[in-house]
Order: sequence, then C-alpha cells, then structure tokens
Amino acid sequence: MAQGSMQIAALKGVRPRVALAGILAGSVAALLLLTVIVYGHGQNVAAPAWVGWLPALNAVLNAASACFLVRAYGFRHRNTRAHAENMLRALFASALFLVSYITYHSLHGDSKFAGHGAVRPVYFFILITHISLSAVVLPLIFSSFYFALSGRIRQHRAVARVTFPVWLYVSVTGVLVFLFLRAYR
Repeated sequence: MAQGSMQIAALKGVRPRVALAGILAGSVAALLLLTVIVYGHGQNVAAPAWVGWLPALNAVLNAASACFLVRAYGFRHRNTRAHAENMLRALFASALFLVSYITYHSLHGDSKFAGHGAVRPVYFFILITHISLSAVVLPLIFSSFYFALSGRIRQHRAVARVTFPVWLYVSVTGVLVFLFLRAYR
C-alpha cells in the first residue's frame, strides 16, 4: 500500500504551526480538566460495586495499547496500512482507558499504596514518571497523528521517534502501577 493512503485531505490545508498550537492548547485544557475531575472533588461517597473493577480494566486497556504500539512499530516500514490500523487501535485503547480512569477516580478517589521498605521508592518512582510522562505524551500523540494523517511523513517520523517510547512507557508502567497496588493492598 502506498504511503499516505490513510490521509485526511482537510488536514493537509492546516498549517503545522496552527495545528500544533491547537494541539498544545487542547492538551493543556484536557490536563487541567483531568486534574480537576480526579483531584478537585470533596469527600467521596460510597462508590457502586462495579467501580472496583475499573482498575483491572484500566490495566487491560494499557496492556492492549502497549501491544498495539509494538505491533504498529513492527509494521512501520513494510505495511503502512497495518501500521496505521494498529496505531488507531492503540489510540482507541488509550482513549477508553482515559474514560475509565476518569470514571474510577471521580467516583472512588485515589488508591493508597500500602507497601513498605525498598518497594516503596520503586513504586513511587514508577508512579511519578508514569504520571509526568502521561501529561507529556498527549500532545506528542496528537502531533504524530496530525503529521501522519496530513501526509507530512517526514515530520511524523521525527515526532514518532519520541512519541513511541514515551507512549509505550506510559502504557507499560500503567500496568505496573496496577500490579503494585494489587500486590500491596
């Protein structure tokens, strides 16, 4: 399949500076909204029982995103269509994760880590880098998709070189955070 076959014609007319400014503004707004939703509420009331399943669902969605990213990476030079399809699957899994994450934290609140000793700094290192990089990866993801879908393949590849490892790290460490919290309740 020829390169650029998954382009969106309307994006070709959007100048990169305008698109990137919109992506950055939208990402900052989304991050602020997420922060308010997750951390800006008062005392939690008893959450419905189904909410207890959301952390496991979040881990599955993060793992799925990581798998799709690795598959897409493998297809990047030899099958553009399979690469694009797997990237869209990774984006969809990450978007579902975000909805589930917001739902869980708005209804349940934070989960406290009960581990002690040497595991505690390891957990918090993973958690802090996971949270920090999850804020950074959103505009990178949108920029990568913008460049790919607008047919700007050279710019897409340059941004994707940074986006891929950060997005993969965030997805994998999301699963690790879940496993740590489950192991040390």
